[in-house]
Amino acid sequence: MTSQNDHLPKQPEPCWRDNLPFPTFPALEKNTTTDVAIVGGGITGITAAYLLANKGLSVTLIDASDLLNGTTGHTTAKITSQHGLIYDQLIKDFGEEKAKLYYEANNDAMHFIRDTVNKHDIDCDLTTEDAYVYAGTDEYISKIQAEFTAYEKLGIPCEYTESIPFSIPCKAAVVMKNQSQFHPLKYLTALISTLIDAGIKIYEHTTAAKVEDEGSKHVIHTTSGQAITCKYVLTASHYPFNDEIGLYFTRMHPERSYVLGIKTDEDYPGGMYLSADSPSRSLRDTIIDGERLILVGGESHKTGQGIPTMEHYEALQAFSHQFFTVTDIPYRWSAQDLITVDKVPYIGAATKNHPTILIATGYGKWGMTNGTLAAKILTDRILEKENRYASLFDPSRFEAKSLKNLVTENANVAKELIKGKLSASPQGLEDLSIGEAAIIRVNGKKSGCYRDQTGQLHVVDSTCTHLGCEVAWNSGDTTWDCPCHGSRYSIDGTVLEGPAVNPLKKVDI
Repeated sequence: MTSQNDHLPKQPEPCWRDNLPFPTFPALEKNTTTDVAIVGGGITGITAAYLLANKGLSVTLIDASDLLNGTTGHTTAKITSQHGLIYDQLIKDFGEEKAKLYYEANNDAMHFIRDTVNKHDIDCDLTTEDAYVYAGTDEYISKIQAEFTAYEKLGIPCEYTESIPFSIPCKAAVVMKNQSQFHPLKYLTALISTLIDAGIKIYEHTTAAKVEDEGSKHVIHTTSGQAITCKYVLTASHYPFNDEIGLYFTRMHPERSYVLGIKTDEDYPGGMYLSADSPSRSLRDTIIDGERLILVGGESHKTGQGIPTMEHYEALQAFSHQFFTVTDIPYRWSAQDLITVDKVPYIGAATKNHPTILIATGYGKWGMTNGTLAAKILTDRILEKENRYASLFDPSRFEAKSLKNLVTENANVAKELIKGKLSASPQGLEDLSIGEAAIIRVNGKKSGCYRDQTGQLHVVDSTCTHLGCEVAWNSGDTTWDCPCHGSRYSIDGTVLEGPAVNPLKKVDI
């Protein structure tokens, strides 16, 4: 591939944060007591706090970083029940009744977002769009046809077509009618304003490390030493910080995917598009600062594994130039998503023995509807209201068909653990060029070493603080990523994504 790397932004930043004012909140500095403690300030946590506001419960929301700076802030923000080629497989794995329930749950979440936008008159660029999954090769035609048949069985409003309004090859496509897209941070910052008005306590840069039972209550301990005592724990931190309860790291795998925000000479025809083929390609448009951007996404892979990550951005760049007249690429970014063994999120009690420790995770790249749905299911549980979707997403479910995937995923983890322990670069620190990183033995110990653009060396212990795998260098985002369970760290070892809660140790040189 011919690199056009000079046209890509130097730093990965999502378009959603540009010129948008964000409220700021202090870190928690003393012990506190609350009815509901929500861990995680993305779409699930903020929506749950919104639903609990004014219900007679005290609510405290904490986030390890800034609100909306995790996966929610790095989404493509499609609000749709069309989650790739999923419904034919759901019928095979769960039966028609549960497959239809999955559609209805996500459809209800989409309508909740629409209704909330209308209720509060939120200016968040919400539009109604048809959603397409298309096959670019003959290999996937039969899968598209099977998905269309599944839509018809389930009563999903749809169309079958053999074209999309681009020069991108299309052999067949299934269309889900009247879906939505929006600016996620404009929507959620408006909800944050309602939380402030309702008196909900919000703390940023407050990292939950573990939760302990204390009689009928729970105590969340933070990495900085504070304690939050509560009746309910609602874990909306993407990866459950309390993953020793339920062993969720064995039941999901993390994937990274990539997005370019491009400007083109062509008009955008409307709609949201996702290729069924691999590597996947995703398309939608948005308006940023009065100018239209096309968001070109795809290139999924397991976190910390595969080719150098900058090559994924370059692949999307090549695709963009192939099918559009690109005039500028002002944005690039990546996101991390968690995939459960049966492709259905885990939403509910962490285990049957922990009915008031609630989790929401494993959205499989469809967090706008699944995250909203999770907030509704979990708040209904706290408010002791029946929710017709709760059993489908119950984390304690077990489907025999998912056992094979469970074994495969954990075999992959074992392989990466062993490979990481055996590998190290033969080069020394003096051999690292500007912008280069490597795993090098420093003082006899394997270390992650990076020389920044000023020539300064950053050296950290390369052993992930979660379960001891060795991290790998992410050249596209300048981070150290764990190939086992997806923890991510900055060049100085700061935790960027869990399940790790403790930083990588700095190494003296």
